[in-house]
Order: sequence, then structure tokens, then C-alpha cells
Amino acid sequence: MGGPPAYESWVDRQIREAAERGEFDNLPGAGKPLDLGGPDAPEDPDWWVKAKLRREGLDPSSALPTALQLRKEAEGFPEVLRDVRSEAAVRELLEDYNRRVRLDRLRPAVGHLPPMLARTVDVDAMVEAWKDLRA
Repeated sequence: MGGPPAYESWVDRQIREAAERGEFDNLPGAGKPLDLGGPDAPEDPDWWVKAKLRREGLDPSSALPTALQLRKEAEGFPEVLRDVRSEAAVRELLEDYNRRVRLDRLRPAVGHLPPMLARTVDVDAMVEAWKDLRA
């Protein structure tokens, strides 16, 4: 009765042998039920994804499509540039943003819906807004 079952898959054998070696002893939460709830669980069907992102220290916006990430980034202009010291550096950051928008537009469309696009920014207008913030 103490030996392995008559048929045991490779995975089952790995788990059984690890348990016999004590590799699962003293794990956090051992002997306790799994916490399948959470503060958002009753109302939010994606509570477990959000909990995983928090546990892993990941930024949820990194899961957004590129166009939405770019739009979100542009929403912060020019305020997020307030601490940039030189006009040349501001221009470089904004031109890099526009370059990434243009690259995203080169991606092939997926599905039957029109592609989601982010807008480029007017670099000169943003530089002027940046100057006003710094004044």
C-alpha cells in the first residue's frame, strides 16, 4: 500500500517524489484553504488577474494594446515633462513618442474592426506648454 500506483504519469511521479523529499513542507499557506476571494472578488470577474499583477509588482497598463498605452502616455503631456531640464530633452522625448506612434501604425490590422490608433503630438505646441509650466 505504500508504493507508487500501478500507473503514474511523469508529472505525478515528480510531484510524489518532491512531496516525499519534503519540498512542499513549510510553504506559505500550507494546510490552509486557498484564498480564492479578494476585496474585489464578488463584483469583479477579473479580481484574480488584478491580484496576480499586484503580487508580481506589474503595471496593469502594460497589458493594454500599444495604441492605448501610447494614448495614456500622451494624456500626461506636458505635465509629466515638467522636471525635464532642457528644451532639447523635451523635444527628444516628444519626437520619440511620435516615432513610437508611427511604428505602431505600421502593425498589421487584426480582426474586422478598424485599427485603434494613437495621435502624434505637436512637438512645438508641447514645448510651448512645457515652457509655460516651467515659468
